[in-house]
Amino acid sequence: MRLLLVEDDRLLADGLTSQLEKAGFSVDTTSSAREASALADHEEYRAVVLYLGLPDGNGLDVLRKWRMRGISFPVLILTARGDWQDKVNGLKAGADDYLAKPFQTEELIARLNAIIRRSEGRVHSLVKAGHFELDENRQSLKLADGTEHSLTGTEFRLLRCLMSRPGHVFSKEQLMEQLYSLNDNPSENVIEAYIRRLRKLVGTDTISTRRGQGYLFNDLV
Repeated sequence: MRLLLVEDDRLLADGLTSQLEKAGFSVDTTSSAREASALADHEEYRAVVLYLGLPDGNGLDVLRKWRMRGISFPVLILTARGDWQDKVNGLKAGADDYLAKPFQTEELIARLNAIIRRSEGRVHSLVKAGHFELDENRQSLKLADGTEHSLTGTEFRLLRCLMSRPGHVFSKEQLMEQLYSLNDNPSENVIEAYIRRLRKLVGTDTISTRRGQGYLFNDLV
């Protein structure tokens, strides 16, 4: 899952990025309200972590503009201020959740996963498709026979993307956008390589290729 982190504290942003990547996210970062607004217009994010006190603008104004433009990804607000009025203003502006500094990274990740699940209409951390269950907390895949396989970070992100919308064809470009951040420079054949690895787990017919279009997860096999 691709995530946008908008935070002006470089040390905090670097630490959060490292932990979020371990939790299965691909992270783009910025400390600028202007750049955050532009990135949301041109990139596809599953969620955003947005700090309010940015040096070149108010995070609430950025959020209001996103919502006015119909950009509906889940947003978790961060703020150094902890009074109730900030929470109310953030939620009224369109935030899905709120966390005041200082906080534990584990809580941020848990809240982030929760708002993403709600946006997908799920209530638990399992992504189910066909005979397979993907555990977001353990980053593992349970097969039809009950055996469980641990996944690498990239395997997990790719499989989660495919299983989140069974039957939907994802182009290679769409998958690359969800797997890698703007700072990454993967090879052109990386998607094919990981698809081959995942097919060894779930079967060739489960992850189908649509020539000239992309890949889909077939939950009817």
